Amino acid sequence: MKKVYVDNSATSFPKAPGVSDAIKNYIDNTGCNINRGGYESSYNLSLDILEARKLLCWLFRHNEPRNVVFTPGITYSINMIVQGFLKDGDHVITTSMEHNGVMRPLNGRAYDIATCNPDGSLDPQEIEKLISTKTKAVIMTHASNVCGTVLPICDVAKICTNHGIKLIVDSAQTAGILDINMTHIDALAFTAHKGLLAPQGLGGFIVNEEMAKKIAPVITGGTGSKSHDLTQPDIMPDKFEPGTLNIPGIIGLKAALEYIVETGVRNIHEKELRLTERFLSGINEIKGVSIIGKKDTVGRISVVSLDFKDKDNADVAAILDQKYGIMTRCGLHCSPMAHKTLGTYPRGTVRFSFGHFNSYEDVDYVLSAIKNL
Repeated sequence: MKKVYVDNSATSFPKAPGVSDAIKNYIDNTGCNINRGGYESSYNLSLDILEARKLLCWLFRHNEPRNVVFTPGITYSINMIVQGFLKDGDHVITTSMEHNGVMRPLNGRAYDIATCNPDGSLDPQEIEKLISTKTKAVIMTHASNVCGTVLPICDVAKICTNHGIKLIVDSAQTAGILDINMTHIDALAFTAHKGLLAPQGLGGFIVNEEMAKKIAPVITGGTGSKSHDLTQPDIMPDKFEPGTLNIPGIIGLKAALEYIVETGVRNIHEKELRLTERFLSGINEIKGVSIIGKKDTVGRISVVSLDFKDKDNADVAAILDQKYGIMTRCGLHCSPMAHKTLGTYPRGTVRFSFGHFNSYEDVDYVLSAIKNL
């Protein structure tokens, strides 16, 4: 049976060329730690890790590699930022398109939700009218993991600057796919295993100098630096990187970032949108299927949710897998608020998320299967 993977919003597959080779080479031929060994292999490995930080700086237009922090994943990153930055009495603003990776860390804190439109788009004024004297930050996704709608973080950044509040961005769906400029973002959380085309179990965040000072570490321990001191070092990135890093993952990420730099973020996004345009055009010709969110490729990424009106969406996803080898994701996608905004709660949708390594043939095969259904 032919296999077609269209679940790149959950995790990209395949990974970038060279990723697995880089990881294997590290495990087979290096294998040591950083900041824990006084020998050449450890020092050289530290330079490789630094190069990965520099590549992330290039990708997000940031100028300080020390302020690139590696974590076990973007969920850890958001929790570390929220718990380390917000104090009792602080108020934050978020949007109705957020993933539980944002909403659950905010549980128990004072927040308001800016309501997005039924296609997932956001009027920035919905953010501004919620700002109060206690508002400390806006925390929001860059693009929806349900319908692919891109939110206006540049406009929100201007509002935050004008009101003297911080902007924290969840880039899970856009890092490596859309151009992101850290100039007006105070903290950016990222994951390695989606648009960055690297392994699972690795993420991180990037902060400007002011935020680096304002966020308190919530996890502490050995760093290999300032070992005489029983308190967590305040130097970056050690302040937020206790314990041993996921070095195989970072080495794989470095290889993936080199591929992205060579290929070009814009080229990656344009190819994915061409695939999405072909898919949307084909779906528009099939009766009984609704596109949820934006119906064209303006202001979106390559994540498309479908609602099969006269069928159970879970049954559709199962048949696509079992009969056609098409891998999608059905349900609420860890984003119940987004589905309420889009009008698809509680039944959810079948999500098709195309990646850089999909082809037109993949799209046509998926369309043919849906027509057969």
